[in-house]
Amino acid sequence: MQPVSTEVTPAAEPAIVRRPGFHQARAWWGDELVAETTAAVRGQEPGQPPTLYFPPSDVRFDVLHDEGHEVVCPVKGAGRLWTLEGKVRDAPARWPDPADEVTVDGRDAAWSFSAPPAQLSWLSGLVAFDHDRVRVELVDAVEGDAPRDVSIKQFPTWGDAADLIDILDVRPGGERRYESVGLAGHRRPVVEGSQMLGQSIVAAGRHAPGRRVVSAHMMFYRAADATRPLGFEIEELSSGRSFTALIVHVSQDGRRRASGTLLLDVTAPDVIRHGDPAPAAAGPYDSEPCDMTVTGRDIRVVDGAYSDGSDAPVGPPVIDTWVRFRAVPADPYLHAGLLAQFTGHMSIAAALRPYEGIGQDQAHRTLSMGINAIAISFHADVRADEWMRYHHLSTFAGDGMTHSECRVYNEAGELLASFTVEAMVRSFASQGRPGDSRTAI
Repeated sequence: MQPVSTEVTPAAEPAIVRRPGFHQARAWWGDELVAETTAAVRGQEPGQPPTLYFPPSDVRFDVLHDEGHEVVCPVKGAGRLWTLEGKVRDAPARWPDPADEVTVDGRDAAWSFSAPPAQLSWLSGLVAFDHDRVRVELVDAVEGDAPRDVSIKQFPTWGDAADLIDILDVRPGGERRYESVGLAGHRRPVVEGSQMLGQSIVAAGRHAPGRRVVSAHMMFYRAADATRPLGFEIEELSSGRSFTALIVHVSQDGRRRASGTLLLDVTAPDVIRHGDPAPAAAGPYDSEPCDMTVTGRDIRVVDGAYSDGSDAPVGPPVIDTWVRFRAVPADPYLHAGLLAQFTGHMSIAAALRPYEGIGQDQAHRTLSMGINAIAISFHADVRADEWMRYHHLSTFAGDGMTHSECRVYNEAGELLASFTVEAMVRSFASQGRPGDSRTAI
């Protein structure tokens, strides 16, 4: 796995977390490449979107105009603003909808800090671009990747697959207790229900090593803050020679957020065997890449059927999605947890697909959307670093709820897991309150 190292500057609050980049980074002004580097630095201030800084040697200063605009930042010190010529048509960075092109002005579209404070001396001379106007992207690849395995992620990203694995890899926190670290995207610091399910699967495996989680059901009844750790309390219902039955409660700040039951098994040789065959669909390399802001995770959607936009073409309530992680430790519970973590990502979108003028871009604004419960059965050992195909089928929508029955297959068409998702789609107007997109469910 590509190691993820972070360095926190010794500055007074707010600190800036610095992470050297290991991806090739590019900045585009319309169709013109204005910067390209393999030595970018990611900087993160608390409560702010991350910023990508380019070494000056990798920036085209011939297209940057110094208008003499100087700035003084209370955190980063004295700096200078740079302007790019003219206006361009471009898409904002995924919000509110990457399909909505806008005209953006190049004035003060980049900046650099010439006199940062001593504790932020690493900033000196580095150039950053306004991500809402200049398209900044990461080439998500490692040395030796074939061209078909390379994908592009638009910056700012949530983080890397290694960050997600770190969140799922719960730590011991006392007798039958485990804890996770917190990490949130800057736009919406709410924990996904499927993340808590994946973490609970890992916690159950840590509690009963050598046994495979064969089924799990979890309800999510209270929102959790993604910036803060979660606690996992295990209640053992039974543990025999073959099966272990557990209840897992997920808590934060003394309040329970989710609860679930899990069954683990030592497994046994086949007496009978069959599996639901995979419906016909295009393979991962014949499907459209989908950027969900995580480097090290490759997502391909069959027929490009997934869209956040309310103006997306209508279609059947089905979405097939290929998912693969670049590097995962040799830990079967982390592989299973990663499979479970993605179960909450597409089922609501599948339910919305037949309806014109309704999309996930309305979530947490005019429509209340969220996962209420997930039930999953694992039928085989999982390799999350190999292609997994999620076949999402929404079988019902009504009364403010949706139900999906889904399957997960490997690239050979073998059934890995089955899961169902209960979710809500409701109007905020019917609840008499507007939505706050950062925190509302």
